[in-house]
Amino acid sequence: MIVLTGPTAVGKTALSIRLAKAVGGEIVSADSVQVYRGMDIGSAKIRPEEMQGVPHHLIDVLDIADPFDAAAFQRMAKEAMEGIWQRGHIPILTGGTGFYIQGVVYDIDFTKNDGDLTLRHQLEEIGSGPDGPARLHAMLKEVDPKSAEEIHENNVRRTIRAIEFFRQTGRKMSEHNQEERAKESPYNFVYFVLDDERPFVYERIDRRVDLMMEQGLPDEVKRLVQQGACRSMTSMQALGYKEMLDYLDGEISLDEAVYRIKRDTRHFAKRQITWFRREKEVTWIRRQDFGREEDRILSAMLEILKKHGII
Repeated sequence: MIVLTGPTAVGKTALSIRLAKAVGGEIVSADSVQVYRGMDIGSAKIRPEEMQGVPHHLIDVLDIADPFDAAAFQRMAKEAMEGIWQRGHIPILTGGTGFYIQGVVYDIDFTKNDGDLTLRHQLEEIGSGPDGPARLHAMLKEVDPKSAEEIHENNVRRTIRAIEFFRQTGRKMSEHNQEERAKESPYNFVYFVLDDERPFVYERIDRRVDLMMEQGLPDEVKRLVQQGACRSMTSMQALGYKEMLDYLDGEISLDEAVYRIKRDTRHFAKRQITWFRREKEVTWIRRQDFGREEDRILSAMLEILKKHGII
């Protein structure tokens, strides 16, 4: 198995296509937004003509109202990977959601709740208030400071899950995750992290957001709202979509929405890098080390894959 990840807008998609064609691979999208139908512009979803005949999995497979988390991704990714291996191809996990990737690579045990959703509903009610995310995050900080440090305040779903885990098991989610991270992977894999110098990543982020606006992101979100999308849905927590909802509701101007998307995407890219630095067995591919030439980057990756006996 091959992993190709990195911060948002670093150029993973184009490189993943070249890599898949070079090694006989199929791509499993490790993206928490591209899984949803209709969320195309804001997720920078790859278009069919850009796939160049390379099969892609876990794209456009859920409706906007469907819940989606790391456990669901793990289950769906494993199913896709089994089919890829049966066809004699190599699965390439591509995307920027590090927690999802970790769940597959190390076969993390995502402990389920005990079936009683009373607590979750209570926490969701707290989270839906005006200062809900901050209140929940403070609650988590009291019982599991390390998880609070790792989970962003705006990530209400993961905050609730960590509180729920502590209340139901008496154990900290951070301790559970640390134990799971220490597991050996059942796969022969190479975990590539594509990176670049910060100014280049931030410039690409700004260009990408400008392009999203040109392509009609506000109209895309309007259509989703007409189809029943609302703030409480997992899908609508995504970067770019929640800001557009604020704009459409008249809470902020369009210029302010664009500013926030760019700012928060830059912050997200920084958090992604922090996550990947904590991962073990990572092979960093820094664009600046190869003069940002795609041919040189691909050649280096293929050499590493040969050394690991993957190709």
